[in-house]
Amino acid sequence: MAFSLSAGLNTKISVPIPGGRCKYTGQSVRALPIRILTVGKNRSRGVQLIVDEYTEKLKHYCRVEDVQIRSNPKNARDVMAQIEHEDMALMYLIKSDDWVVMLDEHGLDIKSEQMAELIGDAGNTGASSLLFCIGGPYGHGRQLRERANVSIKLSSLVLNHQIALAVLVEQLYRAWTILKGQKYHH
Repeated sequence: MAFSLSAGLNTKISVPIPGGRCKYTGQSVRALPIRILTVGKNRSRGVQLIVDEYTEKLKHYCRVEDVQIRSNPKNARDVMAQIEHEDMALMYLIKSDDWVVMLDEHGLDIKSEQMAELIGDAGNTGASSLLFCIGGPYGHGRQLRERANVSIKLSSLVLNHQIALAVLVEQLYRAWTILKGQKYHH
């Protein structure tokens, strides 16, 4: 059993009641290409190894693109200018038919099964790709907040962009294994 939430842009997503199974498990799901936009500095070698490992695994299910956007150090003293610059850089890369998931500490707190349903639901929207946005050190700007179809959080803890990316790619892989009924998630 599931309930619907408004997810922006007149789009509804279905979020299962906690403890429930993913409604798409074992069913055919439209595999939208996934793009991950991350604002931040160069990644550590360890984080990049994790991202590469799970990105390679995800390619068995869908196309994946990992895009890194450098934060604007020139505006480091002017936080609002930095947020605005990063917001514009993200918005430049978002297409009108992308289904946008904003990762934010104030977003919906979802479980792995709900991430799988989010992927399944996004495939039913007519979108051309599923886009995940990880913000810079000061979070997301106004334009992305208004454009996002849904906002989720990966943890109740605040995560830096590198850790958030590692958690996200693992959870995307986990979600696809849930959708396919595979034994990774238990």
